Amino acid sequence: MRDEPEAEYLEYVTARLPSLRRLAYSLCGNDDQADDVVQEAVTKLFLNWSKAARATHLEAYVRAIVVRTFLDSQRKGWWRVLLFGTTPDVRPTVDEDVAERTVLRNALARIPPRQRAVLVLRYLHDLPVNEVAEVLGCSAGTVKSQTSHGLKALRRLLGDHEYAEIGKGR
Repeated sequence: MRDEPEAEYLEYVTARLPSLRRLAYSLCGNDDQADDVVQEAVTKLFLNWSKAARATHLEAYVRAIVVRTFLDSQRKGWWRVLLFGTTPDVRPTVDEDVAERTVLRNALARIPPRQRAVLVLRYLHDLPVNEVAEVLGCSAGTVKSQTSHGLKALRRLLGDHEYAEIGKGR
């Protein structure tokens, strides 16, 4: 029979896995890399479960693990290794929602990882500045600065596209 902390961990991870996967995918824009980030994050969570279980805001604690794991993976750069001479053909889709998400995801992929993390947490996961600062381990001012720079880069990349209004008035 499993001990109590392990059972609590399994129950928590089982319930939160879909949202952790969505967060990782929002940051990575790649199914395989998102799976790797989540796997590494839940492994770190398991190793530190006794500390995590005592955290005041467990959700924020785990979100920070996922975001920091993503940022670490960007520094390592292992995913940049190409196994093919060229990128495999991807069939275009006619679904407008998918096309819009693809445009936004591609633009997000082209901005620096910390700026991407700030934008994903603030606008896709609707977190306030102070929570984003806590997740990233930085000041609220840094989050605001990274948000400003990230939005500027995103608007530049999107050009005249309708998404160029992202973040205005927020």
